Amino acid sequence: MNQELFDKGLKIRREVLGDAYVDNSLKNASAFAQDMQELVTQYCWGEVWSRPGLERSQRSLVNIAMLTALNRNHELATHVRGAIRNGVTPEQIKEVLLQTAIYVGVPAALESFRVAGKAIAETQMEEAAPTA
Repeated sequence: MNQELFDKGLKIRREVLGDAYVDNSLKNASAFAQDMQELVTQYCWGEVWSRPGLERSQRSLVNIAMLTALNRNHELATHVRGAIRNGVTPEQIKEVLLQTAIYVGVPAALESFRVAGKAIAETQMEEAAPTA
């Protein structure tokens, strides 16, 4: 493992997905899955998400489209929340999902609208909740 890339990726992963989500993912990874968590953190977040070619909001929108095409709803909800943290608006998410309906299919987009709508509502409720 490249510790520098892992640390860089961990920082970005926390900024996009939040400490609670990342802590939960790392803490609950089995011994079997631990290497996968390290790979995701190092390469997805440390290598790719840190590249200068796209803004984080753009990367979030690309991920939403790809996850819709792949019907990966758990990851979609996670990346919708991350997209909002990256400054993406619900309107932009809606437009990406409408675009995916044409190119990857209406059933996938309908399910993604359901998942994204729930994730957006939950994120808005969390943001509106008073802090202790």
